[in-house]
Amino acid sequence: MPASEDANAREEVLAAYRAHLRAMADGDTDSLDDLLDDGFTLTHITGYQQPKAEWLSQMRAGQFVYHSVSEKNVTVDVEGDTARLVGRIVTEATVYGTHADWPLQFTMDWARGGETWTALRSVATTW
Repeated sequence: MPASEDANAREEVLAAYRAHLRAMADGDTDSLDDLLDDGFTLTHITGYQQPKAEWLSQMRAGQFVYHSVSEKNVTVDVEGDTARLVGRIVTEATVYGTHADWPLQFTMDWARGGETWTALRSVATTW
């Protein structure tokens, strides 16, 4: 892939990731539904691998409330129509009633379908 195409792909993945973070902070589960593959899973810091529909349902029910998200750093590696993004954030969130600032690192796999990048999976750890 020419360097310009690679840079464009990185920017597109980064834009999709930032839209993902905004949707989390806004509680916009409809946008998250669009940004995430139907088979998307989120592996939480507890190790629980949660299907997309369950996570979005719990967000709608107020069990996951993201009050703010602050991006700290991010790297994106693109290979053809796939990408791996590693991003560190601090989110002020209330999770199952526990309110805290959570320093999270997301390792996310993305795939391009046409002109759109979609998140396939995310694994959260603390840092």
